[in-house]
Amino acid sequence: MLAHRVTEELQLAVPRPVVDGPQLFQLVAADRERLTRFLPWVAQTQTVQDEVAFLQMTNRHLGQGQSLNLVIWVGDAVAGMISCNRFDQANRSADIGYWLGRPFRGRGVMTQAVRGLCTLVFQDYGMNRLVIRAAVENGASQAVARRAGFHLEGILRQNEKLADEYHDEYLFSYLRSEWAAARS
Repeated sequence: MLAHRVTEELQLAVPRPVVDGPQLFQLVAADRERLTRFLPWVAQTQTVQDEVAFLQMTNRHLGQGQSLNLVIWVGDAVAGMISCNRFDQANRSADIGYWLGRPFRGRGVMTQAVRGLCTLVFQDYGMNRLVIRAAVENGASQAVARRAGFHLEGILRQNEKLADEYHDEYLFSYLRSEWAAARS
């Protein structure tokens, strides 16, 4: 498994679609109602094969330099996913997205995963700016962004179509210079 170790217990790994797909699907299926509230893709993920196909697509996008989707591992358990989407090579920026299975929430796992992804993307991909967008109703995602060192820039009005309607989003950003300063 190609992986980036964040802590002794936590690593981020390139998906192995056939191996990781069933485990990721089980996490989604077990918490479908809550995940659907903020993640529109959950409605289209109805079978293990849907998840496997998604992971295959993300690996193609990695090969094409478009995005980086990684499986979050806590010990020997699949816990969720984290990604850098929409690599903007001209501006050296990308968006971060993430989700975590219910058994792994409330333990600081996602904050550590976001910090680990920032290190990987700033060091190995040469990005200058990373962005997290979180629905104004998604306090947990906002807390992750803040704990990981991201700064609130403002509100994007009706920027995201969720299951029920359009929602405002908070826009958080983290710069390479801020990451470097925090490491010294």
